[in-house]
Amino acid sequence: MMSMYRSSSLLLATASRRVYHSTAKSLKASVDTTTTTKAKVVTEAAVEKTSGGIASFPKEHPFAFQLMVATGKTSAADLVCQVVAERKSWNEIDWKRNGIFVVFGFVYLGGFQYWLMVNKYRQWFPTMDRFAKLPFAEKLKDTAGILDAMKMVLFDVTVHLPIIYFPSYYAVKEFVGGHSWNPADWVKDGVTKYSRNMKEDLTAMIQLWGPSDCIQFVLPMHIRMPFRHLVSFFWTAYVSFTRGAIEVDEEVVVVAAVVEPQEPEKATVQAAQ
Repeated sequence: MMSMYRSSSLLLATASRRVYHSTAKSLKASVDTTTTTKAKVVTEAAVEKTSGGIASFPKEHPFAFQLMVATGKTSAADLVCQVVAERKSWNEIDWKRNGIFVVFGFVYLGGFQYWLMVNKYRQWFPTMDRFAKLPFAEKLKDTAGILDAMKMVLFDVTVHLPIIYFPSYYAVKEFVGGHSWNPADWVKDGVTKYSRNMKEDLTAMIQLWGPSDCIQFVLPMHIRMPFRHLVSFFWTAYVSFTRGAIEVDEEVVVVAAVVEPQEPEKATVQAAQ
């Protein structure tokens, strides 16, 4: 009887230990799985948040994004023009000329142009936001939106670019490369040079920005300025190639020639006469 009791106790103890170890292993595996799953979820959420934040930055912060794009784009376009089109080495790059595009890109294209084409256009063309959100098929049915888009194109190519953009560019060019610190001289000299190049400048402007504007003003709002900067990269390269070089004022050259010292022999002859 006693031996049967001992055998039963031994079997019960052995079974208990097996159940304990099995339960402990199951709990440990469950905890490890849960921890791994939570870590994976947290990691995926962090990656998604980071990638989503980068992807959504242009939409959430359109002004800051296009300000950075405008400044970097204009500088890069000029550098590409100097290195590729003009075949300059890096030691030959005209950094003062590049400074024209940095200043112009930051102040005008990044600041003023955003204020004009987003803030003011929103006031002048009240259907702009609603029209921009519509699917393309719905845009074709929106007569008021199409009319406002056409008005924006006309304003850009008849007022903004010829009357504001080009005079501003030439004035900034005089600010960076001129010899005067008087803002009135920057405007005066810039407008004078613009008037000499006006026909060629406006012809090139219409050929590029006319078709481009027809696309730009039907795009969603957060894509419009990046698209404009993309087109503007090639336009800036063209402007850099044709109008980027800092010109020497003809008046300065004439004055230098007049006051240039005479040769000793000519001076002696004149003195004798």
